[in-house]
Amino acid sequence: MRTVDLSPLYRSFIGFDHLASLMDAAARTDKQPSFPPYNIEALDKDKYRITMAVAGFSESELTIESENNTLKVAGTKANKDENAERKFIHQGIAERNFERKFQLGDHVKVLGADLANGLLSIDLEREIPEALKPRKIEIGSSNLIEGK
Repeated sequence: MRTVDLSPLYRSFIGFDHLASLMDAAARTDKQPSFPPYNIEALDKDKYRITMAVAGFSESELTIESENNTLKVAGTKANKDENAERKFIHQGIAERNFERKFQLGDHVKVLGADLANGLLSIDLEREIPEALKPRKIEIGSSNLIEGK
């Protein structure tokens, strides 16, 4: 597999170093585990939902944290000793601990989360600040030259 050196991006683009960091992180070969399965859906132009299948986990065993454009969802099973007494003929429901990270775009915030029927739903919304939204400039409204 080829590796790509992204260091020229760090010295060529001022203020875009986070973009180079994202590309660098995406190019890493660290594989994220496939458990638990999840869906990401676009509900509207700027609204999204992540749905994760977390069968067997209660609300108290799940943690959701958002920091520096990273959303981290973790599940920790509390009663491992209690399961030692149980004898399974077949165990298809995984009860292992997990941690999954999602990289969020700029101005994306977590609105809330809900757990129902073994599915954890996390609602997200992109809120672009007024200063970054496009604005219409009227022609002939410049008052830069006061004498004319």
